[in-house]
Amino acid sequence: MTELSFECTGVRADRYAAAPTLLFRLRLTADEATRVHAIALRCQIRIEPARRGYRDDEAEALSDLFGERSRWGSTLHPLQFAQVSQVVPGFTGETEVDLAVPCSYDLEVAAGRYFRALHEGEVPLLLLFSGTVFAGAGGFQVQPVSWDKEAAVRMPVAVWQEMTEAHFPGCGWLRLPRETLDALLAYRSRHALPSWQAAVESLLESAGGTEPPAPDARLLRGAARARSVSERTAP
Repeated sequence: MTELSFECTGVRADRYAAAPTLLFRLRLTADEATRVHAIALRCQIRIEPARRGYRDDEAEALSDLFGERSRWGSTLHPLQFAQVSQVVPGFTGETEVDLAVPCSYDLEVAAGRYFRALHEGEVPLLLLFSGTVFAGAGGFQVQPVSWDKEAAVRMPVAVWQEMTEAHFPGCGWLRLPRETLDALLAYRSRHALPSWQAAVESLLESAGGTEPPAPDARLLRGAARARSVSERTAP
């Protein structure tokens, strides 16, 4: 049986991906006497939240996932982050590949809320491997990747922030049901608000939950132009 070892040497954001993507650099090592033709690799990635400390503001932001800090001894369980597959090309001895992991900024997903709550430090991740190895010098031998193969890596929070900032600069992403979007659109139209941001800020102000930030100058200019056109075309 072909004995493999796995090591994750780093994580970086893919700056050229069409969607948010992290690249995990993997080093695979096999017996030098064995020719590996290919590996159909599967990888499950888990967040290990108990393996790092948290600031008070981070703990407060994580309360919806893990409850109050006093309960974390029993609630700080691993979170599923991603599950991906990749074909590793043939090699002898050792090779390195980038494992591309598409990411979601959806705050309804537990992993997304966890990353969003962190401001600094590192995220402890555990990569669990499985799959099929095609090896052999005089032909193909089909063997499973041993179920106990894993690799730990600590990803800097700054890497996640760099990735999300590249695709959502200065913004977040919120998924709403279609009925809620329709209601929000009706509210925006009814009050002649120039943007979705203005509509949400207006609702927050009406609810007394927060003071709205100063309006964006571009939004004010756009609203003024819209009123001007409306006045000129009115009967």
